[in-house]
Amino acid sequence: MKKILIVEDESMVALDLKLILTRAGYKVCGIADSVKEALALIEEQKPEMVLLDIFLKGPLSGIDLAKTLTAQNIAFVYLSANFQESILEKAKTTQPYGFMVKPFREKELLITLDVAFYRHQNSLESKLRQEKELEQLISKAADEPTEWEKKLLKIARGLQPHVPFDYLSITTETLGEFLYDGLNFFRTGFDEYQSIGIKEFLTMTNLSPDELKRLQQLIPVTTKAGFFNDVEFDNELKRYALKKVIANTFRLKSMLLFPLLMPNGSIINCAYYSRKSDGYSADHLSLLSRLQWPLMNAMDGIILKQDFDRPLSKIKPYPESKPAFNAEVKGFENMIVKSHQMLAVQDMVSVVAPLDTSVLILGESGTGKERIAKSIHQLSARNKNQLVTVNCASLPANLIESELFGHEKGAFTGAIEKRIGKFEQADKGTIFLDEIGEMPAELQVKLLRVLQEQEIERIGGKAPIKINVRIIAATNRVLEKEVEEGRFRLDLYYRLYVFPIIIPPLRERKDDIVALANHFIKHFSSKNGKTITGLSDYALDQLTAYHWPGNVRELEHLMERTILLSAGPMIKEISLPRLYNNNTQPATNYYEAARPKSIDDNAREHILSVLKKCNGKISGAGGAAEILEVQPTTLHSKIKKLGIKKHEF
Repeated sequence: MKKILIVEDESMVALDLKLILTRAGYKVCGIADSVKEALALIEEQKPEMVLLDIFLKGPLSGIDLAKTLTAQNIAFVYLSANFQESILEKAKTTQPYGFMVKPFREKELLITLDVAFYRHQNSLESKLRQEKELEQLISKAADEPTEWEKKLLKIARGLQPHVPFDYLSITTETLGEFLYDGLNFFRTGFDEYQSIGIKEFLTMTNLSPDELKRLQQLIPVTTKAGFFNDVEFDNELKRYALKKVIANTFRLKSMLLFPLLMPNGSIINCAYYSRKSDGYSADHLSLLSRLQWPLMNAMDGIILKQDFDRPLSKIKPYPESKPAFNAEVKGFENMIVKSHQMLAVQDMVSVVAPLDTSVLILGESGTGKERIAKSIHQLSARNKNQLVTVNCASLPANLIESELFGHEKGAFTGAIEKRIGKFEQADKGTIFLDEIGEMPAELQVKLLRVLQEQEIERIGGKAPIKINVRIIAATNRVLEKEVEEGRFRLDLYYRLYVFPIIIPPLRERKDDIVALANHFIKHFSSKNGKTITGLSDYALDQLTAYHWPGNVRELEHLMERTILLSAGPMIKEISLPRLYNNNTQPATNYYEAARPKSIDDNAREHILSVLKKCNGKISGAGGAAEILEVQPTTLHSKIKKLGIKKHEF
């Protein structure tokens, strides 16, 4: 019997929940109305699932408690009477397994719990499997008959999808004496690294040997692991000049430090750096802690048995990787990637591809969602079977069910023969549902059943048909807003949101713009019999300054047109669309795409404008409540519900 804890400050709601859950065969191991009470019950009862209200008694909220639940790997589902995008955005950062809007029906609650348990179990199994595979990889790498630097690189490559880094520094402190040399790996592409020894490091940083030695000696010996993002990372750079040199040289913005205290008293420092400002979390530290013994055993055989009388600079480094863009990497053929953002996307693809987990790809139009879906399929065990693509936006509403699930002969007027639907065609393979946000509500119910039961029923059919299909979905819509406005089912959203992959827009990954432009020049020049050698500095500036609302697709079409019109070997200027304005401030991600505002959005803006006019005064003569013709208590409640903060007015 599965144990569930209810954390809810409304006693009637809590008792209702207890009755429903007990009737459904669950064991309710307690009811709490505050974070403090909930923590005590969690310690005592060890629940498998927590139903968690967001607003609770006391100073702490459900979102605060959720952070503890995530750290302890306890699944939880949020309950809230206020479903709005701002709350969901905060809630999502804590990795919930569902979100219920009060009041809810019994059936909706039980379906949500079923989905939550499924997702949590799937997540646990995949984590355990991945960690076991990592342990085996680390052990196998240590035993390989090859150079020790290559052994370290193999371990680093294995860790990359789980503890992502753009720069990895490995140094050794023996019995308190800091060794002069170290080995570093700089990521240059997917599964491509440059090995940096002492000579290369001095050249790249413009330091002299004496300066490097002095800066190294200023860093104290430590056995404490930790991660540093944003402001904490900046503070770390102020304290340690060598870390600042590394960060500035390789454009790094966050760091995770994980020292290994070896049995002989030596310390091996592994410092992972990322170009993302929020690159590391407690989850990364937890994973490394669980892998600590395999890593220590490997390092004991790889590093500590080396002859450190000779500096690393005299050992032949791992060959510097070519500046390729993954065009020939299996599963990523013809993907031109140079930015750290897209390398992170490829890492996520490599992690999820071998599993059967559902994947939801999010991103603006033209970012390459279908290309990512193809990579997931090609890298999976299903790659010998079909990848069936369905564009939900292009299917006529009256035919979409027949297209997806098929029909029997004579099922309706015009059904002159039996039709096999897309799901059956994808059996033992993968189905890619593009523009899933466009799917009609009545079809969303049937898709949910397919996900839950792994079976479909043809129109006019007499019995369900079992299928074995992996589902990959994609959309450029903001599904949270679609759910909020009643156009997309919440239970389907969470069923699909098992493993989300967000593809950043092209304007946020400028490193890719030049690489893609050069690729398209080469491709279209060859195709059209032209000899184009490159782009002028002015043309490059134009490309990187443009905000690319159509993303990669727009860049491809623009470069093709430019090459066709080009008269010389050098492209001196790009004819950008006339609608382009340098002062335009585009959305920074797909969540900010131009969309009709919801009622809450309009109410929030109106209340804020009145509060600003009243200089933040809410009650009394001339206050915002008087102008809005509502009670001050009502306005306070509305401000809290809409997430309006004091600093905003």
